[in-house]
Amino acid sequence: MLPGWIAGHYTQAQCRVDLAPLIQAAGARLVLDQIVGLDTTRRCVSLTHGQPVAYDVLSLDVGSETDTSWLESLGDKLLPVKPLDNFFSRWPHILMAAKAKQNYRLVVVGGGAAGVELALAAQQAFTGADINGHVDLVASESGILPGHAKSVKVRVQRFAKHAGLALHFARGVGSEEGVLLADGHLLQADQVIAATGARPAVWLGSSKLGLDEHGYILVDKYHRSVSHPNVFAAGDVCARTDAVMSRSGVHAVRAGPVLGQNLMAILSGGPLRSYQPKLHALYLLSCGPRFAVASWGRWSADGQWVWRWKDWIDRGFIRQFSETPHLHAPHKLENTP
Repeated sequence: MLPGWIAGHYTQAQCRVDLAPLIQAAGARLVLDQIVGLDTTRRCVSLTHGQPVAYDVLSLDVGSETDTSWLESLGDKLLPVKPLDNFFSRWPHILMAAKAKQNYRLVVVGGGAAGVELALAAQQAFTGADINGHVDLVASESGILPGHAKSVKVRVQRFAKHAGLALHFARGVGSEEGVLLADGHLLQADQVIAATGARPAVWLGSSKLGLDEHGYILVDKYHRSVSHPNVFAAGDVCARTDAVMSRSGVHAVRAGPVLGQNLMAILSGGPLRSYQPKLHALYLLSCGPRFAVASWGRWSADGQWVWRWKDWIDRGFIRQFSETPHLHAPHKLENTP
C-alpha cells in the first residue's frame, strides 16, 4: 500500500499493522529494535540497543535491504525505499521541497514492480499537488518489469506515457548532480529514490548459517535452515534449495501459515509441513491514480476495476491484523521472546 500512500489514497495509519495488541493476545514479548548480529553458536541475536536475545528456536523474516552501491555518491540526495520507516518520514519533506521549488526533479531508479509503482505514485502526487516538477524512472536496458509478460509491460508503459512519466532504459550511476546514464546523459536530480533490488543484511555473512551465492539463508521445503535445524526463515531473507522463488511479498504471506505450523511442530515434536510455491503469482500493480494493471503469468488486464480489486485485497489484509484479537494467551515459554 506504500505507492497508494504516496499517491494520496491512504493515510499512514491505514497502511500499518499495530503489533502490540497481537503480541499481547499471543502472550509473547515485543522488542522493537534492529538486529546487528547473529551468533548461531551461542544461539543469540544481538540488537542495536539492549542485551542480546537468546533463543532455542529462531524464525527470521527480516526482509532485505536496498542495494544502492552504485548510487552512494549522491549523498543526501539518495533515499532508498527500505527501511520503510525512514522512507515514511522522508517522503512528506520531499513533497514540501517540491512544492517550494520550480522545476523540481525526482528520479526513481529501479525497473522492477517497486520502482514502477513508486515512480507512478510520485507522478500522481506531483499532479495532485499541482507541483511544477518532473519525475524520471531509470530501468536497465532490458526494460521495466522483468519476469512479467510483454502485455503487462505494454500496458504499464502506455499508462506511464499518458501520465507524463519519463522512462530511461539504461544503467545509471550516482553523481553529485544526479544520475549519469550509460549513454552519457545526465539526469539532474533534487532527489533520487532507489528501488534497485534486494541484497541480504550484512550481519548474515558472519552468522555461520548456510547461505546461497548471494548471501541469503538457504532453507528447505519446510523453510528450515539447511545448516541449523533450529532456525527457520521466510520472505526475502531466504532462498530455497529445491525451488525458485521471486523476492515477492506473495511468497512471504503464503509461507507464513506453514511456517507458523512448523514452529509449533518443532516445539512439540510433531511432523513438519512443506510449502510449495505456485508457478505463477498474481500481481496487481498500482499506477498512481485509482488505476492498476493485473499480471498473472501470460494474462494481464488493466483499469479502475483492477485498482478497486487491489484496494479490497490490501484493506482486507490489513484489517485482519488490525481488529483486536480475542485469543486466550498460551502458556508462555521461559526465556523465549
